[in-house]
Amino acid sequence: MHYWLVKSEPKKYSWEKFIADGRTFWDGVRNFQARNNLRAMQMGDLVLFYHSNEDKAVMGVAKIVKEAYQDPTTDDQNWLAVDLIPVQTLPCQVTLARIKSDNRLQDIALVKQGRLSVMPLKVEEFDRILELSELTAE
Repeated sequence: MHYWLVKSEPKKYSWEKFIADGRTFWDGVRNFQARNNLRAMQMGDLVLFYHSNEDKAVMGVAKIVKEAYQDPTTDDQNWLAVDLIPVQTLPCQVTLARIKSDNRLQDIALVKQGRLSVMPLKVEEFDRILELSELTAE
């Protein structure tokens, strides 16, 4: 299993809308590195859903339910999409500031490559963010 983080502006597509929809396709990626990350996603991989811009926080966990296919929003064969379903809302959001201040997350792609919209995570990074969500909720 692999672990990922995807970013969405809440005004465009929020965690709450994703929960209400129950499933979505992740499209509109127009960066080759992010596209390659979509291509590498496999059924059952877990994904952290991150609100960019306003909230700047991890909101919940999703799961890949359909591997990479042609992005339906474009005819350009370079671009891909994957399907996701929500798994759980985090007990407490984990903010970018909290992530940056955590010594165990200093090398996370969210900090090192902040503009990338789809990024891989190490299992330790994924688990630490879930742990921080539990700690913050206490």
